[in-house]
Amino acid sequence: MNIGLDAKRAFYNRSGLGNYSRSTINLLEKYFPKNNYFLYTPSTENAISFPIYENTKIVTPTGIFNRFMKTYWRSFKLARRFKKDKLDIYHGLSNEVPHNAHKKDAKIFTTVHDLIFFRYPELYNKFDRKIYYQKFKYSAQISDKVIAISEQTKTDIIHFLNIDENKIEVVYQGCNPIFYKEVSTERKIEVAQKYNLPKQYILNVGTVEKRKNILSTVQALHLQKIDIPLIIIGGHTSYQDDIENYITQHGMKNQVLIYNNVPFNDLPALYQLSELFIYPSLFEGFGIPILEALNSKIPVITTRGGCFSEAGGLHSMYVKPDNIEEIGEAIRKTLSDTQLKKAVIEEGYKYAQKFNEDKIAENLMNVYLGMLNY
Repeated sequence: MNIGLDAKRAFYNRSGLGNYSRSTINLLEKYFPKNNYFLYTPSTENAISFPIYENTKIVTPTGIFNRFMKTYWRSFKLARRFKKDKLDIYHGLSNEVPHNAHKKDAKIFTTVHDLIFFRYPELYNKFDRKIYYQKFKYSAQISDKVIAISEQTKTDIIHFLNIDENKIEVVYQGCNPIFYKEVSTERKIEVAQKYNLPKQYILNVGTVEKRKNILSTVQALHLQKIDIPLIIIGGHTSYQDDIENYITQHGMKNQVLIYNNVPFNDLPALYQLSELFIYPSLFEGFGIPILEALNSKIPVITTRGGCFSEAGGLHSMYVKPDNIEEIGEAIRKTLSDTQLKKAVIEEGYKYAQKFNEDKIAENLMNVYLGMLNY
């Protein structure tokens, strides 16, 4: 088969959408190497580097107009390439597909990650919300199949975009295989020295933004006098200023450490050296950091409800993200109860195996083949 993939985020996004795109591309290449893959991206200049297999071709705009109008090319002219590349399948990996993609011979798939802009409109400006709605709605309507990354996202697609549930398939994400292996002692020492890590710490990974709600954990540590350090890793937003102001006001500079530009290859050691992972996000499409933590064999405390139990399984600890007292109690209990901590780690690791890359690749290919044989 000839499979086309929207690769803009793979080349230019270091967080959720980029990780998903790179992972999907590499899983397809690895487990289905007989196919030909076409990665469509407006540019590769100063792009993120990731493995590209021999049977994969990177396609960028040609001609002066297209090179200068890269966004227009991706949204309105890209579908014209489908016939030239003899595509059987085109998959929009980040919530959208090109205009008129459905009028070509290829079967069209769109992955919708989340509809957070509907649930938390205050986090987005009015113009962005309108653009997102139009793009997501159009792409879901014209696609032959919509792929949701969780049952929560499927429910939201049905509710907010009014898409027939029979048109939607859930294909879970996995985490990067870099988190599957035990990090060597030498590497752990190297990372610990690099970041001057304390002997024990709580870890949070994710963009430092309001929706991730990590300030609630900082408050829990202070108000309940829990003295274990917290390390926060993620991209900077203005929300970080709120956290830093709280840290300063309450004398927590030695207890809460924030790192914004941590190389991806350092993350496995940072996870495995931590005592527990906390993720009190208000809402997610899925929550990949939870899987990273489970595979790293550390206990997880995360949000009750939504998609979080899909990622965390039955044995993670769940709290109300706005309940400071409950967050503090969960931290104390996990750190103090050795038997509980051991059981949570063992069962969490077992649960994470259902998201291994071979299973995810097989599930995605079955969705493809199901439409081609329809």
